Amino acid sequence: MSPRTQATKQKLFDATLRLARTNGMVGLTVDDIAAEAGVAKGTVYYNFGSKDGLIDALLRYGVDLLADRLRKADEVEDLVDAALSYFADYPAFAQLLVSELWRTPGQWHETLTLLRDDIVSIVKEHMQRLADDGRLPAGVQTGTAASALFGTLLVVALDWQVFQRQRTRDEVRESVMLLVRGLGPNP
Repeated sequence: MSPRTQATKQKLFDATLRLARTNGMVGLTVDDIAAEAGVAKGTVYYNFGSKDGLIDALLRYGVDLLADRLRKADEVEDLVDAALSYFADYPAFAQLLVSELWRTPGQWHETLTLLRDDIVSIVKEHMQRLADDGRLPAGVQTGTAASALFGTLLVVALDWQVFQRQRTRDEVRESVMLLVRGLGPNP
């Protein structure tokens, strides 16, 4: 992909996230997105084929960025910090994920299922290490723990960005880590 094409796609992603954050996805039109991005309406169709194609690509792009950050985490605390840092950098993406993940079944349900599975598998690796160290209570499945941690991070990050902006990321991270540390005996 040429740098120009990538720059255009980035402008469209940024515009869509700005609009989604203030107006939500319902009723968002290609005209709105193009106007916000400062491009012709045809640019959206040329690059993505439709609004749905744009949203699908945006979801994939956003989750790929999150997955890249999470994969770099060595410990659960690093993973929590990476997720909170990401959602601080992209608060509109957290809002979009929450709204679309909980809609049953949403327009982008298939894409979101694949993307959610990718993120949860990364978190599950960390949960498995905790389980292997005896730090998960007996009977807790690593998949359930991974889903719980991802869901917690997503909702806590959104709550922080919308309702508790005065809190620092360190304060939010420590609150989540107190919860995580309480899962089992500390070594």
